[in-house]
Amino acid sequence: MNTLKLRSQLEQFFIEDIGEQDITTDLIFSNNTNGEIVFLSKDNGIFCGEEIIRTGFQVLNPQLTTQVFVRDGEAIEKGQQLATVTGKIADLLKGERVVLNLLQRMSGIATLTKNAVTTLGSTHTKLCDTRKTTPGLRMFEKYAVRCGGGYNHRYGLYDGIMIKDNHISFAGSITKAVEVAREKAGHMVKIEVEVETEEQVIEAVNAKADIIMFDNRTPEEIKELIKLVPPGTITEASGGIQLSNLASFQDTGVDYISLGFLTHSYKALDISVKVKWN
Repeated sequence: MNTLKLRSQLEQFFIEDIGEQDITTDLIFSNNTNGEIVFLSKDNGIFCGEEIIRTGFQVLNPQLTTQVFVRDGEAIEKGQQLATVTGKIADLLKGERVVLNLLQRMSGIATLTKNAVTTLGSTHTKLCDTRKTTPGLRMFEKYAVRCGGGYNHRYGLYDGIMIKDNHISFAGSITKAVEVAREKAGHMVKIEVEVETEEQVIEAVNAKADIIMFDNRTPEEIKELIKLVPPGTITEASGGIQLSNLASFQDTGVDYISLGFLTHSYKALDISVKVKWN
C-alpha cells in the first residue's frame, strides 16, 4: 500500500471516529498512565493488516510501541496472538476500533480470496477482484485480495479501458468503440472488450482488442468462444461466478476470472482486542 495515502486515510478515519474528543476515555484516563493491548484471532483465516497496526497507532502517538507477530498473507488460528501495542492508555483506546475494523475486513477478504483460489485449483487461471469495493476502502480491499493470493483488476476508471455493453450501445459497435479509444489513448493503455456472443468475439478480435472478457457465459460456452481468440490476446471471464460454481471454470482456459464477491460479500474475520495484564 502507498505509505503516504495509507497515513492520510488513517488520519481521516480517526478524525471521523474521535471528532473533537473521545469523551469517555478523556474523562476517565486524563493522566499519562501506560498500558498494553493485544490483538487476538477468534477464528482461523488469513491475516492482513500489518501496516494498519503499525501506522495506525503511530498516527495517534509516535511514542506507542507496536509488535506484530504475523505477516500479511499468513494463516492464523483461533486464539493466536497477532500483535501488541504498548503506551498511553488513552491513545490505545482511541485507536483500537478503527484499526480493528480494518483488520477484520481486510483479513476477511484475504481469507475469502484464499478460499476461492483453492476452490478453483487452477495452475493457469488467476483470480482477480473488480471495482465493486467499498467507497474509501478500495486501496485496503484490493491489497487484501493480493494477500489472499489473488490479483488486482483495474483500480479505477482511470487506469484501463474497459468497453462494456453500454459503451458499445452508445458508440454503435465494438469496432467503432475500440477504434476511437485506440486513436485517443496512450500506447501503454490496454483495451478490454466485454463480449457475450460469437459475433461479438469475432468483432473484438478483428478490432484487435488486447483483452476479451466473456460476460455471464457458462464454462461450456467459454470453452467454445475461446477457440476464436488468437494466441497473445488475454482472456477473462466474469459475471454469474460464485464460490459455489467456481470450480467448474477450472478448465475453461481463460487467463483471468474476475470476482466481485471477493470485496462485496466477504465475512469479516473475528479478531478482538484485549487488555494485557502483566
